[in-house]
Amino acid sequence: MGTRSPLLLQATPLNAVRGEGVWLHDADGRRHLDFTAGIGVTSTGHCHPRVVAAIQAQAADLIHGQVTTVMHPRLDELSDALCRLLPHTGSVFVSNSGSEAVESAVRLARHAMGRPNIIAFQGGFHGRSIGAASLTTSKLAVRAGLQPLMGGVVFAPFPYAYRYGWSEDETVEFCLAELDYILATTTAPSETAAIIIEPVLGEGGYVPVPDAFMAGLRERCDRHDFLLIADEVQTGVGRTGRMWGMDHSGVRADVVITAKGLASGMPLSAIAATPDLMAAGFPGSQGGTYGGNPVACAAAVATLQVIEEEGLVANSASRGDQLIAGCRELATRHGVIADVRGRGLMIGLELRGDRDHSAGEVVQAVRMAAAEAGLLTLPCGASGQVLRVIPPLVVSEAEVSLGLELLDEAFTKVSAG
Repeated sequence: MGTRSPLLLQATPLNAVRGEGVWLHDADGRRHLDFTAGIGVTSTGHCHPRVVAAIQAQAADLIHGQVTTVMHPRLDELSDALCRLLPHTGSVFVSNSGSEAVESAVRLARHAMGRPNIIAFQGGFHGRSIGAASLTTSKLAVRAGLQPLMGGVVFAPFPYAYRYGWSEDETVEFCLAELDYILATTTAPSETAAIIIEPVLGEGGYVPVPDAFMAGLRERCDRHDFLLIADEVQTGVGRTGRMWGMDHSGVRADVVITAKGLASGMPLSAIAATPDLMAAGFPGSQGGTYGGNPVACAAAVATLQVIEEEGLVANSASRGDQLIAGCRELATRHGVIADVRGRGLMIGLELRGDRDHSAGEVVQAVRMAAAEAGLLTLPCGASGQVLRVIPPLVVSEAEVSLGLELLDEAFTKVSAG
């Protein structure tokens, strides 16, 4: 009998057999409140009827239309829909995963600019394939044992104010000054193709990028004539209470990467740029056997329709306000909660350790206690010190309230020892 790879670590003990909305069901019929959303993937909830219907209908017509061999109408529909949501772009390349999209964005930037170097940020997560892992410093598990990785990557400090122990303004000033120092000492602007950043640091700790920092990046990209790439794999498609994470700052990126919540669980990713920028890549440099799969594209078109017609971006904002306020109230009663931060339904609770347990161990204990009570959450941060709360965008006021009650019970149980 075959077994799963022991290198695939499970974040929760659940063996899920069915999903509906914000709930996952196990084989014994017990339901679990899913505040992981498959790491931000099930934006419309599990098995939204309109997404299921779109998948079923497309599977009956055409399952595989390999896009470098033939075209199909779902890809055109998806491209149109994405460009309506990103009006400053106009051209889309579709692939399967966030890592693929990140590598496609880097390839495009290097081709278009004719320069080798990419600036990424400490704590960023951009994927596990070699090129994407070369941009990733969220934790050692992604990079360990792979050196040497792709060259031409330079890391700048991310404005993680809690980690530095400074105010947000002080942190932004420091990190922008360090970026300027890097451009003066490590990668010349004339050799820099792009800066890549997550609008909210994801695996690195769920830290929103301050608006002033995004504005500072845009100013430097314009001044030095290199590209700004927004990695919206996790922050995009309504997750942060805006359609795109960068919308909070009003900054427009030159290349936008999206995946995760785009297709409600079907494997799909995309990059978007202006037609002129996209055309500056080398002919034939984009492609893939499964990218732009008709069934996945149909799921994405239905997902974007549901998000718009059911007001899920606004729901993400309002339920996110409710959730972050509730988590901050929990922090007044549970001293182990050191910081609460986030945007929309992308919220992180940074915990503190004690004499006997690291912060990561406390997060694990809280998560397991919550899972026993029927609430699923995830860790993040370099040492797993952040508890992340990331429900589907369809979550209701009552479900958020229940989630907060279960979190309260879990913290109380852990505190009691």
